[in-house]
Amino acid sequence: MKAFGFLSFGHYADVPGSVTRTAGDMLKQTIEIAEGADEIGVNGAYVRVHHWARQAASPMPLLTAMAARTKRIEVGTGVIDLRYENPLQLAEEAATLDLIADGRVALGVSRGSPETALRGYETFGYFDSEDKERGSVLAREKFDLFLRAVEGERLAPGDPRMVGAGRYLAIEPQSPTLRDHIWWGSATHASAEDTGRKGLNLMSSTLVTEATGQPFHELQREQIDRFRAAYKQAGHTGSPRVSVSRSVFPLMNDQDRGYFGLRSAESGDQIGIIDGMRSTFGKTYAAEPDALIEQLKADEAVMAADTLMLTIPNQLGPAYNLHVLESFAKHVAPALGWKPNTEGPVQGDAVA
Repeated sequence: MKAFGFLSFGHYADVPGSVTRTAGDMLKQTIEIAEGADEIGVNGAYVRVHHWARQAASPMPLLTAMAARTKRIEVGTGVIDLRYENPLQLAEEAATLDLIADGRVALGVSRGSPETALRGYETFGYFDSEDKERGSVLAREKFDLFLRAVEGERLAPGDPRMVGAGRYLAIEPQSPTLRDHIWWGSATHASAEDTGRKGLNLMSSTLVTEATGQPFHELQREQIDRFRAAYKQAGHTGSPRVSVSRSVFPLMNDQDRGYFGLRSAESGDQIGIIDGMRSTFGKTYAAEPDALIEQLKADEAVMAADTLMLTIPNQLGPAYNLHVLESFAKHVAPALGWKPNTEGPVQGDAVA
C-alpha cells in the first residue's frame, strides 16, 4: 500500500443524527472533506455513483469542483454505471475534468451495482436487448465506444461544407493522459483478467462474486494477481494501478468507540447474494492503531494494492470524517508504506 483516499457514498437524508440532510449539504460537504484531506496529505477523494437514491449521482460537476478547490489530491469515481451514460458525452466530460485537474483523476467505470429502480437505465433511454436483467452487454458496448473516443478515434463523419470531403471527426477536448487514468471496477476474477488485457487500471470492488470459503482478502488478492498476469501476457509494459476499498476506523477516543467500537468485536467476512450470485463481502476494521496495523498487514489484498480507499460515514459530517482520515494518516498508514500526496502522484507497480 502506497496511498490511501476516502470513498464517499454520498448519502443524504433528513433524519436524526445526520449532518447531511439535503443533496446540497452532501455536495458541499464532500468538497469540504476533499479540501481538508488534501491538506492532510491524503492521496485520493473518490465518490460512489448511484441513481434513483438519495446518494451521489452525476459525478462530473462534483469532481470538477473538488479538483478546482484542491492542489494535489486525486479525484475520482468508484464507479460510474455505464448503463446510464452516453459514452461520447462521458468521454468529453472526462477529458475536460482531466485537463482541469492536471491529470489528478481516477475515473472508475463499470456496469455498476444493483439499483433501487427496476432496469432504471431504460428510463434514461438506454436498452440492452441481449441482457435485459443486468445490462452487462450494454455496459461493455458503451465502454468500448467510450474508450475509442478517449483514444482519439475519428468517429463522426464531417460535414463536407464545413471541413471538406471525406473527413471524420474526433470528440473534443482530448486529454493525452486520460486513458492512463481509467479504471475498471471489477467484482469477478474474469473481469479483472479482461481489465488487464485492455491495459487499464483495476478498481477491485467491495465484494467478490466468488464464495469458495476462502477469506475475502485472499479472494481479492487472487483477483489482483490474475489482473497483473493478464496485463503482462497481453504485452503491456506499464505500471498499472490497483485499488481496494475497506471500512477502517482507528479508535482514538470515546466518540470513535461509541460509533464503531462494537464492530471490532463482531466484524467478519459475510456471504450474501447479489445480482443472483453468491458473493463474499469484506469486514469492517475498527481497533486501536497498533491492532489496526497488524490486521491490515495481514490483509493480502490491501498490501498487494497501491491504493486503499477508506469508505467513510459521510452523514457524520466533515469534521468527524477528517478526524478519521487524519487519525489513519498519523497513526496507521505510515506503518503500511504510505507516502503522502506531497511526495507526488501515486505510481503503480511495474509488471515487467
